[in-house]
Amino acid sequence: MLGQIDPRLPFWVAAGLSLLNAMYGLFVLPESLPPERRERFQWRRANPVGSLRLLRSHAELLGLAAVSFATNIAHEALPTTFVLYAMYRYGWNERTVGLAIATVGVCSAIVGAGLVPPVVRRFGDRRVLLAGLLFGVLGFSIYGLAATGIVFWIGVPVNSLWGLSAPPMQGLMTRRVSESEQGQLQGALSSLRGIAFMIGPILFTTVFASFIGGRRDWHLPGAPYLLAAMLLGFSMLVAWRVTQSGETQSGAMQSGSTEPTDASQLEPADFATLAEKGIS
Repeated sequence: MLGQIDPRLPFWVAAGLSLLNAMYGLFVLPESLPPERRERFQWRRANPVGSLRLLRSHAELLGLAAVSFATNIAHEALPTTFVLYAMYRYGWNERTVGLAIATVGVCSAIVGAGLVPPVVRRFGDRRVLLAGLLFGVLGFSIYGLAATGIVFWIGVPVNSLWGLSAPPMQGLMTRRVSESEQGQLQGALSSLRGIAFMIGPILFTTVFASFIGGRRDWHLPGAPYLLAAMLLGFSMLVAWRVTQSGETQSGAMQSGSTEPTDASQLEPADFATLAEKGIS
């Protein structure tokens, strides 16, 4: 809508919103890490490579980092090709494309704010992570195979449930580092996101161009979304494998109980107890 007024206006509005966000963080949000728990600054960790070394400190952490990296690449399938895809395959105009993207945002907001907390409390981080990735596979598959715009719209709420996977994945990762390493972990994940955001646009636009031109038997406009579905399927398998040990270990925490307990039910002190007992 702003672009119809002036092509530059959306960027100025985005800059203003970014400034408001920064001011809110500077003047409103409290510092979560007290001085006594902060780690001494070291230049060797103040770079992308240094922060990425943290991800190798735990097998589950490294595996979940790989999941995060693959899902970030898959995420780029929609923003980099959707406008071209929707206009090419469904003949949508700019306004319809904008409405579709806005609907994706609304559905994602509903999932993130309304569904994630109760679902994670009910089913635990690991199950919600795997379920969210599965919904992502289904959603992108619908996008890629949708012969009509109506079928594509059906995939929007399905794909939005992919948003269930990010918070529990983040929670599982933060439990594998100390309090003083939380910021370093976020830096490492930001580095992975940056790399993924360089790969995704080139990858998916190349795939899209390759499958709509040339030979007739290669004509598959939805190829970028099917590739994204494959990436999420791979991520789901990796997540299922690397989180198995964490689920078993959290069950061992319960004294006198042989039933596995989800890690989301444990307190930080419980993990300290595990460490003292020599359970890595």
